[in-house]
Parts: sequence; C-alpha cells; structure tokens
Amino acid sequence: MVPNSRRAALKILSEVRGGHPFEAALDRSVGDLTDADRRLAHELAAGVLRQRSSLDRHLAPLVPRGWDRVPENLRDILRLGAYQLTALDRVPDHAAVDTSVALAKLSGGVRAGGFVNAVLRRLTRAEAQAPPDGTDAAALAAEYSHPLWLVRRWVDRFGADETAALLRWNNTRPRLVLQPARETLESLSARWRAAGIEVEQAPHGAGLITNRSRPADLPGYQEGYFIVQDPAQALLTRFIAPPAQGAVYDACAAPGGKTIALGRLASSVIAGEVRFSRARRLAENLARAGSGGEHVVVADARKPPLRSADLVLVDAPCLGTGTFARHPDARWRVTPEVLASLTQLQAQLLESTAELVAPGGLLVYSTCSLEPEENEAQVDRFLQSHPEFRRDPGDTVSPTLLSSAGDLVILPQRHGMDGAYAARLRRSA
Repeated sequence: MVPNSRRAALKILSEVRGGHPFEAALDRSVGDLTDADRRLAHELAAGVLRQRSSLDRHLAPLVPRGWDRVPENLRDILRLGAYQLTALDRVPDHAAVDTSVALAKLSGGVRAGGFVNAVLRRLTRAEAQAPPDGTDAAALAAEYSHPLWLVRRWVDRFGADETAALLRWNNTRPRLVLQPARETLESLSARWRAAGIEVEQAPHGAGLITNRSRPADLPGYQEGYFIVQDPAQALLTRFIAPPAQGAVYDACAAPGGKTIALGRLASSVIAGEVRFSRARRLAENLARAGSGGEHVVVADARKPPLRSADLVLVDAPCLGTGTFARHPDARWRVTPEVLASLTQLQAQLLESTAELVAPGGLLVYSTCSLEPEENEAQVDRFLQSHPEFRRDPGDTVSPTLLSSAGDLVILPQRHGMDGAYAARLRRSA
C-alpha cells in the first residue's frame, strides 16, 4: 500500500517535469488528502526540488549502470526516498525505503521495485558525503542545487559568501505572510491572537507572519479581511504610493495582491490581465478581498485598453529569481535564453504603457527578479530614449531598501524576504 502523501508528491514532481508550475501541480495533486498528508506531500516534493542536485550526487554513485540511464520517473522515486533518508528525521529509514519500493512497483513493476530497494539500501549503508570543497560557483551550485550559470552570475555580483546566503535562503520553506485587505493590520493581529494564533510582524512592518500553513482556515479569510502576500510586495505598494484620486492602471495584475493593495489607497484601479484563466482568478480574488473600486479587463498590456492614467504599474513577467524560496521548481526552468526573451518583452511593455501616463503622472516598473538586465538596466535603457520621464524615488520606504539611483531593491539574503525591484518614473507635466 502506497501512502497517499507519497503518491501525491510523485505526481507533483511528474507534473513539474512536464512544465506545470509547482503551485498548480500541488493544487491538482493534494485535493482529497488529509491536512497531515497534504503537508507531507508538499514538503517531500518541494524538498526534492530544492535539493535535487545534492540528492543526485548521493544517488548517482550507487547506480552501477549510470544515473543517466535511470528513467525519469524512477529518478523522482529515488529522490523522494533519498530526501526522506537524508533530510527527514521523523521518517524511519525502513518506512522511507518501503514506501519508495511500493511506489516503484506501482509505476514500473517488480523489477523497478527491486532496483529502488537496492539503491536505497546502499544509501542507508553509505557514508555521508561531504559537500563539494571550495566556495567557487561550481561548488555552491552543487551544494545548494542551483543552475551553475545563475550561481556564477551571483558570485560575480555579490561575492561567494553573500551568494551562499542567498542560496541557503532559497532552500528554506518560507513562512506564511498575510496582509490587510478589508481590515487593518492591528485588527487582524488582535483577532488572531484572540483565537490563539501566533503572529509576529514581518520585516519593516510589512504584514503579519504566522506559523499556520492554510490561510483559508484563518478567521476572516472568507470575509476578505486579508490576503497572502510577501512583505516585498507590500513594500512595493508602499513605494508606489498611489494617488488617492485619479485613474490607476495595473497592467499585469493577476493574481491580484497588488491590485487589492492599490485599491485600498486609490479610488479606482483598472486591473488588466492577458490570459482569461488568470483574469478569472484575479476577479475571484478581488471579489473576496477587494474594496469594490477595482475593475478587471482581459487585455494585453502591449495594447492597453484605456487612453490615459495617472498611475501605471507594470509588474512585468520576469525570471523570478527573487522568489525561488516560494517557488522551488522555478530554478530548474530558468535559462539564459529565457532571460533574453523576457528582457525583450519587458522593453515592449514599458514602451506601450508609457504612452498612457498622463502629464505629471507616474509609471512604475517592477519585477520579482534579481537580474540587472531585467531591472536597473531595463529602466536606464528606457530613460535614455524617453527624456520626458525621470526617476522620482519618493520617501515612503526605508532608505536601506533604495539603490543609489532611488530604485527599490530588495534582496532575500540581506532583507529576509522575497527579492523585488521597482522604479518610479515621473512624466513631465
């Protein structure tokens, strides 16, 4: 009998391998599980994705005919077993092996079960392997399971020690952070403490951190009193500082966290999303927790659905390297080619949306990336060809979060939250 949690974890890994985002794969795989099995399936799948290179380094020497010849599904089963053996003290070794063997038999028959049994038994007897020597990019990439090309970039930019801190952050499971929507932060804190729920303030007072893992079970969820959102995104809204009056256009709005935050401060927000499925989810989130002043439109930001706005937010599609802790699968999907493609799209979005900004209005460009090509270099290029815009940093966030040019720059290893970037660009009157 294969435990439901292990079946679900394997299904998640299979769907991620097929190109589905981790969160979508998780939702489809754990729907009927108990809370305990749901949590374990999440931990197993996310743990394998975060430690894949390290797990493969332990397993490969134990496969006589070569790791590359092992079918992908069996590799995932072996990784699940190895993760339980090396990282989960609460799972007995025999249980980790037996459940992995049962999974393999279900997937590939008796022979596959025997193969998995042999490899994992060898792993239980093998001496623990030390991490690779040195602090160069190759050693860090192998130890912390990240793409080498990306680690090399970060070492060149941050140095080896700070890169190691970033990689460690990416390999931790982030805690749940909640932001006020239809209630204040103070009211939410009092409500949850009265219900016996532990909460603490997030860095820079940007939200409440809780030890719970299911937001829908918290008091006030159905009423829309709060949303789930990392402190970095709450600080982005603070940095934007939208005008109380005037039209706001959130050009790439789904899933809606920033739209909801902007709607608490501005009288009217047009929320655009190019994909209908994401627009539907956006509308659902706004119906639950919005102020009523947000309006969803299905539209491509390169062909804006309005003529003018006092504030335009372009939260551009990006490599997402600042959110690897929250999206454990994302690191395995990023490539230099994807980065090059995204920078072209970002430039197009800036060009098309800049035309909407009213004289004296504000264009805010943001990403959840750490890569300069998507951030300050993108903005510098835009400003060179658009002298009618200038940086206008404002004074609504701590100076410790601002670059020398006045852009918002949040780095996980320095600030203890997701990475984020934003620039406020004021159009001349």
